Amino acid sequence: MSGEQNSAVGEQVSPTSKKAAKADKPAKVTKVAKAAKSAKTAKTAASAKTAAPAKTAKRAAEAAKPARPVKVKPESHLGMVRRARKINRELAEVYPYAHPELDFRNSFELLVATVLSAQTTDLRVNQTTPALFAKYPTPEDMAAAVPEELEEIIRPTGFFRAKAKSLMGLSTALRDRFDGQVPGRLEDLVSLPGVGRKTANVVLGNAFGVPGITVDTHFGRLVRRWKWTEQEDPEKVEAEICAIFPKSEWTMLSHRVVFHGRRICHSRKPACGACPIAPLCPAYGEGETDPEKAKKLLKYEMGGYPGQRLAPPPDYPGRPAAPLGTGDE
Repeated sequence: MSGEQNSAVGEQVSPTSKKAAKADKPAKVTKVAKAAKSAKTAKTAASAKTAAPAKTAKRAAEAAKPARPVKVKPESHLGMVRRARKINRELAEVYPYAHPELDFRNSFELLVATVLSAQTTDLRVNQTTPALFAKYPTPEDMAAAVPEELEEIIRPTGFFRAKAKSLMGLSTALRDRFDGQVPGRLEDLVSLPGVGRKTANVVLGNAFGVPGITVDTHFGRLVRRWKWTEQEDPEKVEAEICAIFPKSEWTMLSHRVVFHGRRICHSRKPACGACPIAPLCPAYGEGETDPEKAKKLLKYEMGGYPGQRLAPPPDYPGRPAAPLGTGDE
């Protein structure tokens, strides 16, 4: 074979070489693809890594936003009336013995004691009236009293000069206009010196059996606390509460509410945690909610202490109060 032929053969690619070349080409492509895929994966991971803190920050910002206030549907008038009547039923079970906390034996004594109860406690009045009624048992006797002597007897009740003037004035009116008898009509009672609607309703309800709402400090405070009324004027409070309850309930409702105000639902520190009507009270939480601490706030028979009357009714579950001057009052 000539050198020229050898040269021609030498330049040709053998079949084996072609296969090797073909095999090398995909290997290079695979490496490039893998490298590209790795780069893409790294980029995605880096992107996810960057996005994670952003999402976390967004969630934290959303969590930090103030919660939307829950809309509470306002109580309808009918709903309030139903709740009020349920409270009255509950109080009737708690205080089946509720009664006026002034000692009296007749309508004249109740009238005088109620006038004296202004700006003082029923207990202080009850401790004062035994000596008062022993000296002045009738309107005629009190009308003829020596002012200074009357003032000295009722001094413990406070505002004794003004009260003595009212007592002598109403006694004179009873003697001169009503034959020495306490009248059983509202319009007649409120015409007496020192007698307003509250006093008149106390006398009518407890001496004559005429239903009436007695709006004193305790009653007004509790019915506003329970959202039965927003009125401050006693006459307007009386009118709105009368519209909620049947007339037959008015007198006993007054006693129950006053009892509850004196024993559990105090002005400054209500014993919420010991209150039997807590689930029905929109003001729950204004006072002590811990049951054990709340029990220590209970007063009179609810707390195991004497009541306000020296001569309570037979069914009263508490102890009688101590007379004036015994050192136990």
